[in-house]
Amino acid sequence: MLHLEHLNLVVKNITESIAFYQAAFPHWKIRGGGENDWYGKPRKWVHFGDDYQYLSLNDNGVDKNRDLQGHQVGLAHFAYVTNDIDGVIKRLQNAGFEIAIEGADDPYRKNVYFIDPDGYEVEFVEYLSDDPKERNRY
Repeated sequence: MLHLEHLNLVVKNITESIAFYQAAFPHWKIRGGGENDWYGKPRKWVHFGDDYQYLSLNDNGVDKNRDLQGHQVGLAHFAYVTNDIDGVIKRLQNAGFEIAIEGADDPYRKNVYFIDPDGYEVEFVEYLSDDPKERNRY
């Protein structure tokens, strides 16, 4: 079996990024970190997550992320499944982040999109059915 273990993201400020992801995932912690040289530029990094999944956050990012309404090649969004989407929304809003896009009205799932401090679009989805035919309707 394969599963996604981590995403490696370049960010401007690790502390600001952790504030967003800590609100979404209150059980996550800094697993480790350090400093290295990335093609001639020093940077700090942390692995932020739990024992099974994490985000590798690397600082010294420059420029803006891709235009999410544009057609540039790059990451469009990534998604996390939750069993309490209302709790995720409340924690993120309490931390000062607002919903960027309300998800589609669907009887078998609820979803919502937020933009993290570096412009990455993050989807949160709660499935209301265990039946794959209902969960994966297109």
